[in-house]
Amino acid sequence: MNGSLSAEGLRFGIVVSRFNSFITDRLLASAVDALERAGAASKDVDEVHVPGALELPLTAQRLAATGKYDALIAIGCVLRGETAHYDYVCSETARGLQLAQMESGLPIIFCVLTCDTLEQAIDRAGLKGGNKGFEAGLAAIEMARLSRKLRAFEAKPAPRAELRRRK
Repeated sequence: MNGSLSAEGLRFGIVVSRFNSFITDRLLASAVDALERAGAASKDVDEVHVPGALELPLTAQRLAATGKYDALIAIGCVLRGETAHYDYVCSETARGLQLAQMESGLPIIFCVLTCDTLEQAIDRAGLKGGNKGFEAGLAAIEMARLSRKLRAFEAKPAPRAELRRRK
């Protein structure tokens, strides 16, 4: 673990879809593992379960509106079927989470697997080459720290010399 990546003193919310829970449960466990390994206290990590991927954006938006969190992680798993339903769910979930992030200014980490096959999802949930949930946990810490730095920077008035235009 990167020694400079500390979750101490940060609060995280995780919104996780119950649909395809045999995958999302593994992603959730790994995301929490990443946060705790980096020093997050269990009391500073809240989990909210929703029925499916399309419910992730609204829930993330509402959690962001509470002002309690430094970052959120949205966890889901959508597997391609025989109809266009997959395309709509993936597209609208991604769009909704991005809108929630942009409107709230809170980092919302996208950990929604969009896979063609169950085998691909299993591989991304820890069987091969790591776990996307763990990666999402690390990304949440990094973005929470960056957001705090940016807020502190925005709160400070710029020194007079920096307000001049460069030629």
